[in-house]
Amino acid sequence: MTQPPPLAGLDREELLKIVSSLDEPDYRVDQIFKWFYRKRAKWFDEMTDLTAELRGRLPEVLGILGTNVTDVRTDKDGTLKLLVRLGDGHTIESALIPQGQRRTGCVSTQAGCPVGCLFCASGAKGLARNLDAAEIVEQALHLTYELPGGKHLTHLVFMGIGEGLLNFDALARAIRTLNAPWGMNIGARRMTVSTVGIPGTITRLAALGLQVNLAVSLHAPTDELRARLIPYGGLLKVEELMGEAEDYFVNTGREVTFEYVLLAGVNDSRKLAERLADTVKPCHASVNLIAYNEVQGTPFRRPSADAVKAFRSVLEKRGVRVTFRRSRGTGVAAACGQLRLDALPRDDDV
Repeated sequence: MTQPPPLAGLDREELLKIVSSLDEPDYRVDQIFKWFYRKRAKWFDEMTDLTAELRGRLPEVLGILGTNVTDVRTDKDGTLKLLVRLGDGHTIESALIPQGQRRTGCVSTQAGCPVGCLFCASGAKGLARNLDAAEIVEQALHLTYELPGGKHLTHLVFMGIGEGLLNFDALARAIRTLNAPWGMNIGARRMTVSTVGIPGTITRLAALGLQVNLAVSLHAPTDELRARLIPYGGLLKVEELMGEAEDYFVNTGREVTFEYVLLAGVNDSRKLAERLADTVKPCHASVNLIAYNEVQGTPFRRPSADAVKAFRSVLEKRGVRVTFRRSRGTGVAAACGQLRLDALPRDDDV
């Protein structure tokens, strides 16, 4: 028996066709979406301004949630990590990062990751499969369910498990749903897509006509060192990345952020800082420094605070705008680079 399409995977026109096939008026579409995205309804029976007859028929033509949360862990800084089980049994992780009035959701785009950055936990087991648009959108919903009533996500980053631009069509569809007034209504400028630089995809992202932010995982200013840290074949060269970043700014008006994870003794020298500054400075871009969040089983170490300060100082003195991402969620392995495909054992399980 064919499963009905999940609600989070439909746009307004697609839901309209289903509603029309039931001989229901068009306004039912807005009612259904409002219950689903605004009122956090998890069952059709909760949609009380629909007729009882319609509530009974909807499960025959629509799925409401195809994923479920099987574990929630909370760090002392307030960060939440969710283990989300997909319909086929695969699991992914998502995170909710509260900071003042800002509530940022971090979602995954693939089950596993094919890129294999040596310092990242997410790709340790390779790629299981791409997520579909509904599975991406539902992560944002699950994160919203963890918030008090009336509170919603203010920002969304596609920086969880996976390389989003290798799952371009599903990611683009999810972004449109998350941005749409009938969907989660999150502003495009409050969403950030992260990529290691897959040829042709940054241009495609710009062509969507959405002003989403772009974060490029650089991590090294030379092709040689970058290839060692990110062994995935076919990446854009550093010079090519600079060109595509500038094109992205020209076409969207959004400045690109270059993500740079500092690894002690590997990419945190003064010489590399100078090289990075010379590489990035001509672009309409900034550098986001991240002190490595250690992952069990990797040989890398977190640099000292003094090393981070010295690296940052070189960039700033050479005219590069720099931000520093403070690690959040490290207590539950939810910080940058720590999300995994599978659940980790709880402390009381080991």
